[in-house]
Amino acid sequence: MTVRLDIDGGIATVTFDRPEARNAMTWAMYESLASICEQLRGDDAVRVVRFRGAGGEAFVAGTDIAQFQTFRTGDDGVAYEERIEACIAGLESLEKPTVAVVEGWCVGGGLVIATVCDFRIATPSAKFGVPIARTLGNCLSVENVARLAAALGRPRALRVLLAADLLGADEALAAGFLHEVADDVGAASERFCKRLAQLAPVTQAVSKTALNRLLLRDLPDAQDLIRRAYGSDDFHEGVRAFVEKRPPRWTGA
Repeated sequence: MTVRLDIDGGIATVTFDRPEARNAMTWAMYESLASICEQLRGDDAVRVVRFRGAGGEAFVAGTDIAQFQTFRTGDDGVAYEERIEACIAGLESLEKPTVAVVEGWCVGGGLVIATVCDFRIATPSAKFGVPIARTLGNCLSVENVARLAAALGRPRALRVLLAADLLGADEALAAGFLHEVADDVGAASERFCKRLAQLAPVTQAVSKTALNRLLLRDLPDAQDLIRRAYGSDDFHEGVRAFVEKRPPRWTGA
């Protein structure tokens, strides 16, 4: 099992447990995450949900790029983004407070997962980014671009997406993206989760839902952008370069 659920005293902990690959997400892991979120949605005894990565080196280092080798057209990218959005939206719509506990790398799909959590606590060495302009040549869905822009601010979102910059914990804290930076994120997150669990759950639920409705209202359709990126020669070159362990050669085609 690569995504684990443990529940103790009203606090659920979801662990991405694939440390040999820096917890990079497989299709099966996304499906497990969606299933766990549905289970937690109906469990009123759980007051707070905490997400963390196993191994101490990464929260989640994106989606496993090797899986993209089967993609042939831009429509494959549209189908992929819709599939991932269903999982991400399921996590985001949990009415219980959610906390991402980040050690090390939090990139790509991992940054998206952390961003849809309500709070983030990280170690000083944590790194945040979506380096697809350097590594893969694909794109994010419009929903995830909106989430990043809201959480980081447009200027930092541009740096992350266009310049492939990685943000350190200090900058993420200063931007308000992180709730806390701590050497012992386990203890820090435990204290914070216990605090959240003592507060009014209905107030938490309706306030969170209102904020999410405001964030995602009236978003434009962007399937044309996804189709263009995933259907590009650059995307296929990015996948080949990753598998062959070499730098990609971008052409803009």
